[in-house]
Amino acid sequence: MARLRQSRSVETKHKLSNTLRNWLPILHSSLSDLGDAMAPFIEANPVVEIESGYEEEFEKKIPKKIISGQVSNSRTEQIEALTIQYRSLHDVLDEQLEAPLFPTPLSQKIAMFVVSNLDDGGYYEGDTLKFCQAEGIQEEAFEKIRLRFIHVVPVGIGAHDLSESFLFQLESSDISEEAYPLALEVIKDLEDIYSYADEKNFSEVMRVLGTFKNPPAIEYQEESSQIIPDLMIYFNDGQDIEVKLNDAYYPTIHIDTNYGVEHDFISQKIKEAKSLVDALDMRKATLYKVGLMIVEYQYEFFTGGQIMPLTLKTLADEFGHNPSTISRAIANKYIACNRGVLAMKEFFTTAIDEDVSNAAIKEFLISLIKEESRVKPLSDMKLLKLIQNRFKVTMVRRTIAKYRKQLNIAGSSERKKLYHLH
Repeated sequence: MARLRQSRSVETKHKLSNTLRNWLPILHSSLSDLGDAMAPFIEANPVVEIESGYEEEFEKKIPKKIISGQVSNSRTEQIEALTIQYRSLHDVLDEQLEAPLFPTPLSQKIAMFVVSNLDDGGYYEGDTLKFCQAEGIQEEAFEKIRLRFIHVVPVGIGAHDLSESFLFQLESSDISEEAYPLALEVIKDLEDIYSYADEKNFSEVMRVLGTFKNPPAIEYQEESSQIIPDLMIYFNDGQDIEVKLNDAYYPTIHIDTNYGVEHDFISQKIKEAKSLVDALDMRKATLYKVGLMIVEYQYEFFTGGQIMPLTLKTLADEFGHNPSTISRAIANKYIACNRGVLAMKEFFTTAIDEDVSNAAIKEFLISLIKEESRVKPLSDMKLLKLIQNRFKVTMVRRTIAKYRKQLNIAGSSERKKLYHLH
């Protein structure tokens, strides 16, 4: 009897291990790439058939309560608001090639030259000397304009190489004041990065570098796949919020348990197929729970307010997983709600303190800039004081400068010149 119990225990653990092994790649993939993530399991299993979840048009699968909750009156616009439209890297960059970053015809011409000479990774590879000779300008003037790409999104675009791209991205990162100097040294010496392993802030530097895009245009290198929301969140009868999985787009797995051949190989493949079904169910359950937690923590957002502080660690503690697992789980996942389609990662913000998110700080910063005097724009120190008084938090000037750069807002002296030009 003891041996039987032990045998069953081993079998259960083996099944769970198989399920978890299948679950991670299935969980980490986007809904549109789910079929590709499952392909290796399907192709190696003769008892499995998969039915695609992409047979119907997306429009037919959107809950009407989400559609009716949209601000727009046009049904076409409502559908478009809930469909992620892929824009090329050049589409995204073209929208930024104007004031305040590039206010003059020459600066715009240089910026357009940089964009037209990006390689597939987003690195600049144009003939600067030839361009400068044709335009009658100094290379130093060209470089001064090119370096403004440090404020362009996606961050890192327009850099000469990986090291410079990382320097661009460092300025928009959440690295601490203490670790910033070490990060500069490490980035300048990437080939010998672990020679700094004994430095005090090395672990933080490595964490920050691990968030950088490499290459900077990596998110635009595969633009052909369609992105579909994993979750629908909407008000039910105008009161309770409902969280609904986008089940219609999930593939259906059919297992042929009557394969016609009795063999250990077939029996094993049937077990593997059932494990795959379990993994798909685990993906659904995990993302559904993420949706419920987002509603719990971000209820104010769904009722028209701001996104509140919510860290990945909070979610990880709830799930009993490592934050890095949760980070990969929400990557490339989207939520359709009455305020449009949003990347799941947008619901997670860095908290300034337990009551104030950096999103709220940035929103207030924008409002201050909009209302500032055009004769005497607010300096970063003045902005810092106003923000600290408003939110009762302690910050440093460099953080304000970082937020300003992330929002593509020029410094006070530059804004004063731009106001004068306009």
